[in-house]
Amino acid sequence: MNHLSGIDAAFLYIETPEMPMHVGSLNVLDLPHNFEGDFWEELKAHVASRMHLAPLFTRKLALMPFELANPVWVEDDDIDLDYHVRRVTLPRPGTRLQLEAYVGRLHSSLLDRSRPLWEFYVIEGMASGQVAFYSKAHHAAMDGAAGAVLANAILDVTALPRVVKAPVQRRASQGYQLGVAELAGAALKNAAVQYIKLAKLLPTALKTVASIAMPPKGEDGQRGRRWPKGLGLGPKTAFNVSITNQRVFAGQSLPLADAKRIAKQLDVTLNDVVMALCSAALRRYLEEREGVPTKALVAGIPVSLREAGNSEMNNQAMAMLVSLATHEADPLKRLHAIHASAVAAKQFTGRIKAAVPMDFPSFGTPWLMTGLVSLIGRSKLATALPPVSNVVISNVPGPQTPLYLAGARMVSNYPVSIPAHGMALNITVQSYNGSLDFGLTACRRAVPDVRDIADYLVDALAELKALVPAPATHAAEAAVPTAAPASPKRRTPRQSAAAPKPVAKVAAPRARAAKPRLTA
Repeated sequence: MNHLSGIDAAFLYIETPEMPMHVGSLNVLDLPHNFEGDFWEELKAHVASRMHLAPLFTRKLALMPFELANPVWVEDDDIDLDYHVRRVTLPRPGTRLQLEAYVGRLHSSLLDRSRPLWEFYVIEGMASGQVAFYSKAHHAAMDGAAGAVLANAILDVTALPRVVKAPVQRRASQGYQLGVAELAGAALKNAAVQYIKLAKLLPTALKTVASIAMPPKGEDGQRGRRWPKGLGLGPKTAFNVSITNQRVFAGQSLPLADAKRIAKQLDVTLNDVVMALCSAALRRYLEEREGVPTKALVAGIPVSLREAGNSEMNNQAMAMLVSLATHEADPLKRLHAIHASAVAAKQFTGRIKAAVPMDFPSFGTPWLMTGLVSLIGRSKLATALPPVSNVVISNVPGPQTPLYLAGARMVSNYPVSIPAHGMALNITVQSYNGSLDFGLTACRRAVPDVRDIADYLVDALAELKALVPAPATHAAEAAVPTAAPASPKRRTPRQSAAAPKPVAKVAAPRARAAKPRLTA
């Protein structure tokens, strides 16, 4: 039996009908030329042949008696692929907006905890002739490392799927559920291990707390700051309310090369540019509705704590807070303010990360955490209290070469993530094959027009590009000053919905492709 860590189990305990805790992605796919088969059937066969390559496919939860401790993962010997791999057809005309609306509805429903915690959907009927692939998996079962294992299992680097060795046949288990005595014994053993880990971590935690309370003196004899400068509670906005289970989604693709060029020429990081793009879009969204707060919005940014070489299939992350400098009207000043805040936040996170436990004793935790989250949601405390952070923003590096799913070429890779009480909007960015693919997931009642924010990202990039000179293609052109681009015209969401990215021609695949190496 494999116990869930404290962090993994927490994603189960804080899940409510209003706050599903699964993550996913939306991929637009180009089918092979002159394809005449049934892609849903081919995908099912493709997944069936590779389920042994990723633990996510075949493990399910076994709960502890009275839920007094964390559940364990057990193998499910009877996977119903017709349940886990489904097909849906968009109504005519099959527009991009219809696709995004349908993904929002699919992302609203909870996963069945009596089965392995994943679902795949093939979405047909797109006006472009393409198909879409939406996947979701519970965050308790999948963090970045587990996501990379899943991607390596089902994706290929050529249109011809690689040959995968068949799994070793195992004897099916005799019982559908584990016995109470077996589960209770495992819970006691796991609790002992957790207390030992906590005891070993305690000295480091105490030193970290002491360093925060009394920072070391610098060369000038002055003590450092206990908390990053300029950070505090965020302002109240439309994003900072108690949420419902209804989701809306929008995706947007921007050129990665443009963002990298901006970062290089303005001496900031790519992540700073991504944050600045989000900041500009959020600032414009608020400006056109309730007004921009005089206090800067604060972003909660997930940070991986995984050590190099660690391949454990559990969550190892924490969040750091970064100012989005939305009160600053000048885009260049805003970008540099974000950069300064990110540097300070990283330094602070580096000081405390060694004291953050990834596992902890869980006796009684399920009841306590579930009760607290239900109280926060039903009492509307998230709406009344000032927010620690206004929005979640995550930037995940991904592969920069084309990938294929069951022979279909993946054109885009939009993350679909988790809004929460008090943070009704989540912006997750995945770089893929020369693009920054933004996935914006929100509570429908709090942010029904999330597509507008996605559209404003295009204008935000144009605004930053105007700050740096465009690369000259010839030496003669370099001597001629280029005029700044005109201010982009305002567009309606329907007019500015991102069109599918063009697909480049690829060489004919080899008979057997090498196993892909993905970074996310």
